[in-house]
Amino acid sequence: MAQFRNKARNKAAQIIHYFWHSPMMLAFIMSASLLAGAYGFEYIGGYLPCDLCWPQRYAHMIILGLSGAQLLLEKYNRPLQNLYKWAVIIALDVSIAISGYHTGVEQKWWKGPDTCTSGGIDTEADMSALFDSMMDTNLVLCDDVAWQMFGISMAGYNFLISFIVAQFVTFAVIFSLRKNHAHTK
Repeated sequence: MAQFRNKARNKAAQIIHYFWHSPMMLAFIMSASLLAGAYGFEYIGGYLPCDLCWPQRYAHMIILGLSGAQLLLEKYNRPLQNLYKWAVIIALDVSIAISGYHTGVEQKWWKGPDTCTSGGIDTEADMSALFDSMMDTNLVLCDDVAWQMFGISMAGYNFLISFIVAQFVTFAVIFSLRKNHAHTK
């Protein structure tokens, strides 16, 4: 039993070591996985995205593009590599901000945009205007939790995963830049 635990610990240490030295690969895999999950929930599970889900997807598409470009150019222009790394970190931070905002709207911590929350419908209007308003409004509300596991919504998981990965990637990039800077002196 102890041998199995040691093997598992060694495997986890190897994975952490690999991503510490290749944080853009971690960002790439994370964004690809989250996008695959989002599209899987949409096309397989039938959970349509709300208006706040789309910007979260766009942030991950940008992370995919930037981290993929950095991985392809890894052996070339170092200043360009560093620019891509910092751009990925900023895109991760944008993903955190959008998913955190969406989670707060779902939890009713703050009000979301009128275009996709239940508070945006004018109940004082006549029935004809209300019907027209409903036909023009996206029926997927941003303040309704469509799916959750352990009390955490999809936007909440996006926030947590993006936050953890962003911290790891940021520290790994800073560490590698400091290490490279120390070797150039």
